[in-house]
Amino acid sequence: MSVLFVPTQFSPDTSVYQRLKLVVLSLLPLTKDAIHVYIGCACLLAAAALLRWPLSSFKTLIPGLVLSLGMEALDLRDGLRQDHQLNVAASIHDLWNTNLIPFVIVLLARRRRLRV
Repeated sequence: MSVLFVPTQFSPDTSVYQRLKLVVLSLLPLTKDAIHVYIGCACLLAAAALLRWPLSSFKTLIPGLVLSLGMEALDLRDGLRQDHQLNVAASIHDLWNTNLIPFVIVLLARRRRLRV
């Protein structure tokens, strides 16, 4: 029921991207950091399954990296527009959260420590 009230709480300066993020966060019982981890893992698994790339290939990391860079570019743009500042440290933190576990999974698969 709270989803119906979320759109009325946005300021006129809030971008469509930020509105979408706020709606998703209101629906899921996860923190913003946890969402990044899930997005990174989902991109890795989607690349492996849909593109039929092996988990041991570094190219399976590309979709998650591209998506996370795009999301952080939008966050930086919105931060500059609303607060007139770039929060680069938060963006680096989000990139780290999104891509670390997929990178570790690929490394484990390459070292044959992970059986697929």
